[in-house]
Amino acid sequence: MKQLIECVPNISEGRDMNIINQVAAEVETVEGVKLLDVDPGATTNRTVITFVGEPEPVCEAAFRLVRKAAELIDMRRQHGDHPRQGATDVCPLIPVSNITMDEVVEYAHRLGERFGRELNIPVYCYESAAFRPERRNLAYCRTGEYESLPSRLGTEQWCPDYGPNEWNEHVAQTGATQVGARDFLVAINYNLNTTSTRRANAIAFDVREKGRPQREGGKVTGKPMKDANGEVIMIPGTLKGTKAIGWYIAEYGIAQVSMNITDINVSPVHKCFDEVCAKAAARGIRVTGCEIVGLVPKRVLIEAGDYYLAKQQRSLGISEEEKIKIAVKSMGLDDLKPFNAREKVIEYLIEDKSKQRLVDMTCEGFANETASESAAPGGGSVSAYLGALGASLATMVANLSSHKAGWDEQWETFSNWAVKGQALKDSLIALVDEDTNAFNKIMDAFALPKKNDEEKAVRSQAIQEATKYATEVPFRTMQKSFEAFEICRAMIETGNPNSVTDAGVGALCARSAVMGAHLNVKINASSLKDEAFKADILGRAEKIEAEAIKIESELLKMVNEKIGL
Repeated sequence: MKQLIECVPNISEGRDMNIINQVAAEVETVEGVKLLDVDPGATTNRTVITFVGEPEPVCEAAFRLVRKAAELIDMRRQHGDHPRQGATDVCPLIPVSNITMDEVVEYAHRLGERFGRELNIPVYCYESAAFRPERRNLAYCRTGEYESLPSRLGTEQWCPDYGPNEWNEHVAQTGATQVGARDFLVAINYNLNTTSTRRANAIAFDVREKGRPQREGGKVTGKPMKDANGEVIMIPGTLKGTKAIGWYIAEYGIAQVSMNITDINVSPVHKCFDEVCAKAAARGIRVTGCEIVGLVPKRVLIEAGDYYLAKQQRSLGISEEEKIKIAVKSMGLDDLKPFNAREKVIEYLIEDKSKQRLVDMTCEGFANETASESAAPGGGSVSAYLGALGASLATMVANLSSHKAGWDEQWETFSNWAVKGQALKDSLIALVDEDTNAFNKIMDAFALPKKNDEEKAVRSQAIQEATKYATEVPFRTMQKSFEAFEICRAMIETGNPNSVTDAGVGALCARSAVMGAHLNVKINASSLKDEAFKADILGRAEKIEAEAIKIESELLKMVNEKIGL
């Protein structure tokens, strides 16, 4: 699965659209990066640019953007309401999916080092990328803003993590850049059945990490209490990693609790929703729903769907589309206006819609495409689809068993099987298109020029590499399809007896998928010159097929015994 990160550089220009557009355009020069948003602010004289993609392309896009901003923005003439220290003031990297924060920190360090080495910009690393504890805080890194740089640079305390530690004409123009690695920030507003800003604020103070001031006598009107250092004593709220405030929205005619969740790992969206509901209810107020401002990673909604399904003791082994629907309805994300996940989820926004996937076709369309005179999709793709159907049937039995009346105490066991089956089905669905892609790679290799010995050698090598990959793909189909037997067996043995034949058909599909994919392994391997690789993969494939035939026979016997035949 692809690793995705988001980058949200803030440039110190919010008024000149010519400059803003030139800087933002740099992002779109990098293939594989999706520019999501460009949000200029005239008063702040600052523009927030958001883009997403795989780590390497995103870092390249960030470098080009910062280079262009340094070229076009002169900090000696820049003024605005927002704190700032450089032409690109901040450049945070944010994990979106399938990547850890530690990995993102490494990318941030490499990016910061490149800014310093190639662009001669002083760089301070902040938040998770900070080298010094005090520099985790962005405000500390930006102490004194741009105007402080002439006196700061050259000192040990303020030596940049990367780049020059001296004030010169170049740095006078570019200023310094803060490069960070931080978690995704989710902005969410909770809709209340009240128009009272004061009560909305009270709920916000109940939950936000900062909490509220402790007052004399415990009364709302009492004076804030202070500690020995003269600092106001705060009563912390119940949700760590959150900031919140109450306000009235004239457009909707209601008050809201407006929240920024700065750590979705500590305080996931669904936990925050339930807590705001509880605190509102304690004050006689009801949360009617909420709205997500901006974009969210898919996992935010998937985790919410899992959470509410588990509370209902329902199986978690359903599709991601269904989980998102559960999340939307559970938190009332469509309370004020329709919620379109395709417009709010980052992963959906960056999908390459220009490519027609086989798995996006109707069943009839896929059959028609297979029956056409085109050589692909062929047996490999069909085998992967058979495997996916086998896993799907076993998963269906698990879901039916999880929700069977009188079996409530077993819901989680069957849910776990269904989750495993869904993951297996998704892997095999991906292999449907990958098998056709592998075939196309071979065709592309054969189309390479062969006018001289050098071109012939390159072409021959490309053909061998493509053929090896085209052998590995159906082998993966064999492996994944074989895994479906485990779920089929469990459902035949312990699942809903009314659906035992469905699990049996699942086993038939898995067997056929293994055997069909094996044929593709053999025909592709026959063209390979790497004899060691060929012997190894063919040997392993033969063992998988033999075991698949044996297990399918055992499972069909069990099915017939269950139905009394």
